[in-house]
Amino acid sequence: MITLDSPVATVLGDQKKKRDAIVERLGLRTVGDLLHHFPRRYLKTGELSRVERLHEGEMLTISGRLGKPQKRTYTDRRTRRTAYRVDTVVHAEGASLRMSFFAQSSRIADWNVARLAEGREGIFLGKVGSFRGEWQLTNPQMVLFGSGGEDLAELSLETLRAFYPIYPLTKGVDSWDIQKAIAFALSVVDDVPDLLPEAVREQYDLLDARRALTWIHAPDDWAEITRAQRRFRFEEALVTQLVLARRRREVRALGARARTGDQGGLLAAFDARLPFALTDGQREVGEQIEADLAQDHPMNRLLQGEVGSGKTLVALRAMLRVVDSGGQAALLAPTEVLAQQHHRSITALLGDLAAGGMLGGAADATNVELLTGSMTKAQRAEPMSRLVTGEAGIVIGTHALLEERVIFNDLGLVVVDEQHRFGVEQRSALTDKAGAPPHVLVMTATPIPRTVAMTVFGDLETSTLTELPAGRAPIQTNVVPLAEHPGWLGRVWERVREEVEKGHQAYVVCPRITGDEQEQGETDQVDLDDEDNPVVPDAPTGGLSAVEEVAAQLAEASLAGLRVERLHGRLPPDEKDRVMRAFAAGDVDVLVSTTVIEVGVDVANATAMVLLDAERFGVSQLHQLRGRVGRGGLPGLCLLVSRAEQGSAARERLDAVAATTDGFELSRVDLEQRREGDVLGKSQSGFRSGLQNLRVLRDEATIVQAREAANALLDADADLRLAPDLATEVARLEASVQADFIEKS
Repeated sequence: MITLDSPVATVLGDQKKKRDAIVERLGLRTVGDLLHHFPRRYLKTGELSRVERLHEGEMLTISGRLGKPQKRTYTDRRTRRTAYRVDTVVHAEGASLRMSFFAQSSRIADWNVARLAEGREGIFLGKVGSFRGEWQLTNPQMVLFGSGGEDLAELSLETLRAFYPIYPLTKGVDSWDIQKAIAFALSVVDDVPDLLPEAVREQYDLLDARRALTWIHAPDDWAEITRAQRRFRFEEALVTQLVLARRRREVRALGARARTGDQGGLLAAFDARLPFALTDGQREVGEQIEADLAQDHPMNRLLQGEVGSGKTLVALRAMLRVVDSGGQAALLAPTEVLAQQHHRSITALLGDLAAGGMLGGAADATNVELLTGSMTKAQRAEPMSRLVTGEAGIVIGTHALLEERVIFNDLGLVVVDEQHRFGVEQRSALTDKAGAPPHVLVMTATPIPRTVAMTVFGDLETSTLTELPAGRAPIQTNVVPLAEHPGWLGRVWERVREEVEKGHQAYVVCPRITGDEQEQGETDQVDLDDEDNPVVPDAPTGGLSAVEEVAAQLAEASLAGLRVERLHGRLPPDEKDRVMRAFAAGDVDVLVSTTVIEVGVDVANATAMVLLDAERFGVSQLHQLRGRVGRGGLPGLCLLVSRAEQGSAARERLDAVAATTDGFELSRVDLEQRREGDVLGKSQSGFRSGLQNLRVLRDEATIVQAREAANALLDADADLRLAPDLATEVARLEASVQADFIEKS
């Protein structure tokens, strides 16, 4: 008897190579895996293109029988090497069309000859072009039926269903192979367990599992495809939301010390000295956080907001409230540059309120300490002793805060800045240092659409700052397309000089430190996404701009006479600090840097930013970097210098950034282009995306319904005893890498 748990080999036949490819490269080990390997799209076989009515460049779908293939050689004009082309003809109803398949090796050409055997039938998709007066398809995608010379009675053009499924494939496996195995599996598997309780299916009008599998693999119309897809998307959303809902309930069940701020006047003194009024959003979010801190269970809140929306001020007020409650607060930053910047800005904001126990310190003052990995043992000794005794109410640091020898007197609040830059273990290591579970506030300047927050950060309550404080100026963003206009780079440096001559400063950001390093280089002393070497997969490669070379060239030629400095993660910490202090003081005109200045750097006089090889950065990162200018009430200028070709995905990203300064709109663009796992940071999960069928933007309504259903199920049956199959799937996700990712993000 074949079940969903049977080895996939039981339905694959005796073709060992294809069987091994399906098992090893596609990861389909059981019949259940195979049946849940869903089509990525469908061909409507009844609407194939008419060959006699063609136009150059149009997409063509044609079905027919292949003629005899011919292998030819030619000299590749780019490489000057021998290359290969296989030509054949597809005979469609009433007409024929030439097809050419190009290859760099004779072996691949021979493989094409074998699979394009004369008499074989198939469906072919591609952009039509002309060659020597003939219409042709070049390297078209295809679905081939059977194999050359074998009986095609199982499936042919005459016996096709209305829709033909196209599956995700691997080398050596055709869509036909998958379709044939799935059709056989559906005919022999009798028992298909249904994860969704009948009441849930009825409430949300969902198909049962058996019918959904049949319709998704062998549909007769679009309605069947749509209903089957909705069923499986809801199922995935429900399992995910059940994991998150259980996590939320577990956190609420933990005991935490309420931090009501009734033991001191530090926050009140700070508020009284603020030279500006809080925005409505800052006040509202501050009240939400105060209410959370006053509870006897841990706060677990995500604070997101645009670059410059004042998240750090909100977080600082929360830290002061905890200090007023007799506790301590820790701010974890991903890089030393950002940790040092936070330490400078927070001590400056507090003034004498940060001089606890010192001459000139205010009555309610505390100490604000800095701990980073580059500090010597002697430099760490005093800050660490003040943490142990409780003299220091606030500590700001990098991964150094996670070390075992760092001990707190009473850690009450953990603030994690730019949380997507930290791995799961690093974040949890700090919260483990508290005697009782601490309150947790996670901050990000990468705007996250509501459905992403609900799906990936669903165990966190979410607060959003949408308005910018007074004094933020508009930023003009332009793409400088060197692919079409290489001479425009000179004008870029003229614009930088013009800004400096007005008394302003500029950033120049490069994707590399030096020109001789590997595609991905060093990290800055902590296991994070590489802060110095962002890489976007579809961007052009080779000859990337590097800080050391660009800084030297600008100082000697393009910007000669200006004060040019460099900043990157390889510099000694004291040198990085010196450079940033000099730039902040106005002693540096142009700072040539890697992305270490992406977050937290606040220099009001900086009005211009040039991003070299801008196609190497993601949408959200470009938006973050752009936010470093226009911070002092002065209009900002951001120039995205790129070699990306017009029409490429990389160029589309740059055009999107230039078109809007709305970070939430850009985050949607980023998600649509790059998927959830890429946008949220590879350090959080070992997968490109933990989601298989679900897309958080497209499936918003489904996610909302699944969240509602998850809460109702747990209210009625906390252990899911009445839905054992669903409980098993939830337990499997909870035990997986994805669950760790979801729980602690």
